Parts: sequence; structure tokens; C-alpha cells
Amino acid sequence: MKKEKIDVLVIGAGPSGTVAASIINKAGFKVRIVEKLKFPRFVIGESLLPRCMEALTEAGFVDAVKEKKFQEKFGAKFVKNGQVCDYFFADQFTPGWNWTWQVPRGEFDKTLADTVQEMGVPVAYETTVTAIEFNGTDSVTTVEDIDGNQTQIEARFIVDGSGYGRVIPNLFNLNRPSELSPRKTLFTHVVDVNRSMDDEPNRITIIVHKKGIWIWVIPFSNGLTSVGFVGEPGFFKSVEGTNEEQLRALIATEPYLSKRMEGVEMAFEPRVLESWSATSSTFHGEGFVLTGNVTEFLDPVFSSGVTLATVSSQLAAGLVIRKLNGENIDWEKEYTAPMMQGVNTFRSYVNAWYDGTLDTIFFSEKPNLEIKNMICSVLAGYVWDTNNPYVKNHDTALTKLAKLITIEKILAE
Repeated sequence: MKKEKIDVLVIGAGPSGTVAASIINKAGFKVRIVEKLKFPRFVIGESLLPRCMEALTEAGFVDAVKEKKFQEKFGAKFVKNGQVCDYFFADQFTPGWNWTWQVPRGEFDKTLADTVQEMGVPVAYETTVTAIEFNGTDSVTTVEDIDGNQTQIEARFIVDGSGYGRVIPNLFNLNRPSELSPRKTLFTHVVDVNRSMDDEPNRITIIVHKKGIWIWVIPFSNGLTSVGFVGEPGFFKSVEGTNEEQLRALIATEPYLSKRMEGVEMAFEPRVLESWSATSSTFHGEGFVLTGNVTEFLDPVFSSGVTLATVSSQLAAGLVIRKLNGENIDWEKEYTAPMMQGVNTFRSYVNAWYDGTLDTIFFSEKPNLEIKNMICSVLAGYVWDTNNPYVKNHDTALTKLAKLITIEKILAE
């Protein structure tokens, strides 16, 4: 069996893996990525948040992505029963990036992977991890390529950015059920010839279809738009037929979209994803760290996936570098705690979205602009800024605000 010896093995060539690999490689360590699939490959999570731009910058990816001329994104638009609530990232409370991109993820992810290869990091596609043995922080990982050839990779540390593949959690029984309710999505890309009807395409549009059911509309620079319905699985039983027939029937029931999307060409047969929320019992161990969706994936509603993936990898990469340079790392304090700060903040907003709390806030008649800017920072991905009361008190602030808005509305009537 072929054997290799490196400093860091990165599992997964998505944004999480490539950000970590680039940063560690730039510090002078020998890094290799193994990826189970062939790129480009389809994945959702197409609307980025400004906070991830900081991680992409440190990894050295921004210029390469700019060259692709993806659709720039300057905010988010929420729609309900004809009401519109716009959030523009330029108004956010937290200093930082005020724009990002909306991207077909197959092309975006391949751009990052190609760029990290140009930096000198080998990427082995269609290569599956079959076993990992740890000896302290050192490890021996057995991988198998598409032709059945096996290789043993000796590494001083492993970064698992395998996303939904969840390599280390699966191998070492670290998977744990999510606290979030199971949900389902039916989605596709459409040839969006009527895009100009709805003041597009420089932001994501999120439509409240009915309580707990919402629609994403994500325009790309190539003329396609990603459209998907999300809700509890029972909702989709209200329509019958093929996936395409179901999606067209659902679109026809949404006044905001029905005319724009009537008869549009679909780039592919609509697809279904469900029960995607997952978590792990630990985010690190002796010799490894989990990053991105392999730590915890919440929900697509606020586009938190790529942000948590890139920021976790940015943070983990710095800690791995320090570890390899001989420092003692308190992984719970320096990694798990800050990552859970971000995850828990997003979780509060996800729960508030589905229980209707954010409806009350987003569509209030006289919003407090200072508070709106604080909430805007969360929607921009700045969920680590505890100077923001709507981050620091994420578990209570939204509920209190919604109650106040409701009381003021009653008193005004």
C-alpha cells in the first residue's frame, strides 16, 4: 500500500476544507486535501454572508472569486402578503464587509479548490476515507480512490471539513440529533426571464408563504435563479405529481412569484432535501478538529452554512498552526465556545423565524432603525460581535422586542 507523510490532512474540498488548507499551507506546513466527490458537484447554500468574506480574504481566495463575476449581494429582502422588509448590509451595526456574493455552489467551490491547488495544496478527488487510527495527535488515515487504490496518509493533525459526509463523526460515533424540527425543501434553478419584475437581483428574497413555510429566491449573474420551498414535510403532501409538477403547483399558489415564474424553464428536475439538521457531541479531539457543517448545520433560512463553515475553518486553522508550532491549545475555550456562540445566535434567529417572532419584527409599521441595524448585523453573519445586544442577548432580545411591538400596536388601535 502506498504511504504518504504530511503535516495536516484536510477531509473535504468545500469552502470549509479549502479555507483551512490555504491558511495552514501559507504558514509553511505540508497539507493535503482528500475529497469523496468529483468537482464541480451540485450543493445548495448559494447565498453567502458578508462575514465569510473575512475568511475568504485570509485564505487568499477573494481575487479568484471576483474574476468569476458572480452576482454581488448587498442585502436581504423579506416579503409577506405584499409587505416588504429590506435589510441592506451597508446599514449594519457591526463594522465589516457590507457585501458578498450569490453563487452557483458547484462553480464557486471549484474556484476555491482550484485556487488552493495553485497555492501548492494537492486535492485528491473521488477519494474516500475508509479508516482513521489515532496515536495521540498523530494519525494514520486510509483512503481509497475511484480505481480501488489505497493509500495510508500519516498526519500530525486532521481537519475534518467533510460537510454532510460527516467522516469523523461517523467513524467515531460522534453524531447527535439536532434540537431543530425536521424540515424539507423542494427546489430548482429557473431561467429567470422576468427577474426585473421584482427589483432583482442584488439580494436574496425570502418570502413568507404561510407560517413555518417560506421560499428562497436567489438570482445568479448567469441569468438563472435558485428557487426553493421550505417547510415541515407534511406541507408538501398538499400537492401531487412529479417534483416539477409539485413545484410549479406551489409557485402558482404564491402571489408574489406566480406571474414572474409562470411557465419558466427549469434548469434541472427539482430536487428534494430533508432532515438536514445535525450536530456532533464534540467539535474536536486529540489530533482532529471538525469544521463547517460537520460540526453543526442548522437551517438554510439565514444562509448561515457557508459562513459557519468558513469562519470555523479560519479559526481552526489558526489554532492548528499554533498547535503544530508547539503551543498548548484550550480547544474548548478557543474553538468550541466561540463556534457555539455563533451557532446558538443563528439558532435563536432560526427558531424566531419559524415561530413567527421575526414576522412581527420584520413587518412592524414603525421599526426602530437602530435595532434594525443591529439585527442586520446578524443577517450579515456578524454573530460573534457581543457588543451587539441582539447577539449578546440573542436568546431573549427578539422575544422582548416582538412583545413590545405587539403591545404598541394594540395601544395604537
